[in-house]
Amino acid sequence: MEEHQVVPDVLDVIPPNVIEITYPGGQTVSMGNELEPKHVKDIPDLRWTTEEGVLYTLIMTDPDAPVRNNPYNPKHGEANHWLVVNIPGLDIQSGQTLNDYVGAGPPPGCGLHRYIFTIYKQSGVLNISPLPGRRGFKTRDFARKHGLGEPIAGNFFQAQFDRYVPLMYVQIIGTRIRNMCSIM
Repeated sequence: MEEHQVVPDVLDVIPPNVIEITYPGGQTVSMGNELEPKHVKDIPDLRWTTEEGVLYTLIMTDPDAPVRNNPYNPKHGEANHWLVVNIPGLDIQSGQTLNDYVGAGPPPGCGLHRYIFTIYKQSGVLNISPLPGRRGFKTRDFARKHGLGEPIAGNFFQAQFDRYVPLMYVQIIGTRIRNMCSIM
């Protein structure tokens, strides 16, 4: 995570555990490996070390929106791709989904984007209001605001544009985009 600057771009410390992440087609996430957007379009299976009776928060973000060499564009910044709180153990479906899963969608010509998964141990039930948006999301700020501390587990992959990405945007916003870098 340090090699790919996840620490310090998104996190202050490397999580002590690795989330095992497998997509329905068999692709696995492995600390920065490159995966194609067409292979990460569906919700993956996640596994991490849990404790009995504990609730967890799952965050997936792209800190490179719209372009990795300018990730701190104040208009955009981190883009939230999945956010679930109050997860009992590994049962993500029983948690409270604040932002539905959206796979990788880096715009053409924008290079590799990092897609970072983090798990936080909650000290109790979280009541989140107002709901966080996708654009301008900051993992670090969300964790601080809700008393989550440092992540207990993490993993990430990288992806760049492929021919699936325009189809993904049609599904999300209902129209084709000509200049995709402008919406990210």
